[in-house]
Amino acid sequence: MFDIVRRRYWYFGLSLLVIVPGLIALALWGLPLAIDYTGGTLLEVQFKETPRALEPAQIRQLMAEEGFPDSTVQTSGTDIAVIRSKELNEADKQKIITALEALYGPASVLTAETVGPSVGAEVAQSAALAVGAAALGILIYIWLAFRRLQHAFRYGVCAIIAMLHDVLVVIGTAAIFGKVFGWEVDALFLTALLTVAGFSVHDTIVVFDRIRENLTIHRRLDYETVVNHSIVQTLDRSINTQLTVMFTLLALTLFGGDTLRHFTLTLLIGVFSGTYSSIFNAAPLLVVWENREWVNLFRRRNPATA
Repeated sequence: MFDIVRRRYWYFGLSLLVIVPGLIALALWGLPLAIDYTGGTLLEVQFKETPRALEPAQIRQLMAEEGFPDSTVQTSGTDIAVIRSKELNEADKQKIITALEALYGPASVLTAETVGPSVGAEVAQSAALAVGAAALGILIYIWLAFRRLQHAFRYGVCAIIAMLHDVLVVIGTAAIFGKVFGWEVDALFLTALLTVAGFSVHDTIVVFDRIRENLTIHRRLDYETVVNHSIVQTLDRSINTQLTVMFTLLALTLFGGDTLRHFTLTLLIGVFSGTYSSIFNAAPLLVVWENREWVNLFRRRNPATA
């Protein structure tokens, strides 16, 4: 039988190796917020018969020459350019369209949306409140669901810690990708983040539920053994369930087009992290808490009885 719990500090250390670089990137560069949160203009332009392939670098250079150096440019397919810039008025939009048509031929505007800075700040605040409300709701739900167990509150707290692990992995990755690849955090990122939180807690509850069952069946075993046995029993189920989701997300990331790639890749990273945290972090944290290992500077003590 795999002794996952005995090597718990190795897994905690691996989590830190993944999270810390993301936190450093977040502190240095911050999240690359899109116009959904900061305010600005989204311009989506489709070219009818372009004589050359669309090049984001060339379009960014054109935007800089027109007076908008901080613009981000993506392409969708072979004939659509997606431009995000600071707030543009109608004259600015027309000037940009004219310059683009000089390069790539006749074009039509598919989308021209402008979000004010105050609206963007309100959306960012609502996003933070949504994540906080989700965490509080999950904590209360798990506490009530496991209320017949001794120290039921611990299960909710450990599930939230595992969820925060996945949230930090996703946010840190977004900060790094924003600096390296020029990606931006938009409204779809919040959707992906909340979905990752749901997947993480869902898998964690499966493990915790098996612990609850085994605590009544194996009364003579110590708590650490019961927890490890429960993890191993649910290991196949957890991996198989999450792999089906990850294969689907991988296919969408590779073949779903540029408009979906950031969203699906964020989900893919989050679901993988959620699978890891539910197996190697959430349940082992219960053992750490049960043994009060922080008293001895996290050195292993004799296993506590179930």
